[in-house]
Amino acid sequence: MRNLLVIAVALFTLNGMAQEKEKRSDRKDRSELRMQMTPSDIADLKSKKLTLKLDLSDAQQKKVHSILLSEAKANEGLRQKHKAAEGEKRERPSQEEFLKMQNTRLDQQIEMKREMKTILNAEQYAKFEKMKPRDHKKRGDRHKKRDGKHEGKHNKQQDEN
Repeated sequence: MRNLLVIAVALFTLNGMAQEKEKRSDRKDRSELRMQMTPSDIADLKSKKLTLKLDLSDAQQKKVHSILLSEAKANEGLRQKHKAAEGEKRERPSQEEFLKMQNTRLDQQIEMKREMKTILNAEQYAKFEKMKPRDHKKRGDRHKKRDGKHEGKHNKQQDEN
């Protein structure tokens, strides 16, 4: 009886570990697919999601699509610029370059927010504003969950500070 219990626990543990590896590989496959998407595809998907969530009119959808398309093209350009040549390891940007990239990204976000405010009505804009923090919170929760699994010296030092 005891042996059966030990075997059952071992099987459940192995099964759980196998599913976790499967999720990681699936996530990697999805990120590779996203990398192969064109800026137009990305803009189409994002504008359709916003249309569903915010109940956009056709005119609003077209304007939002054009904003998202220009944003996707700019992001693609940055991605290509910073992409390392095949076989080479990508270098980390210096602090000055990192600061410049962050400022550029924030300027783009501010510009997009202003443009969205002119396109959307007050109710839609309020919904749009509520959507963004939730997305970032979900991402943060995922990172905390992942970081919490491997508690080491680094995490313990942060807790003490």
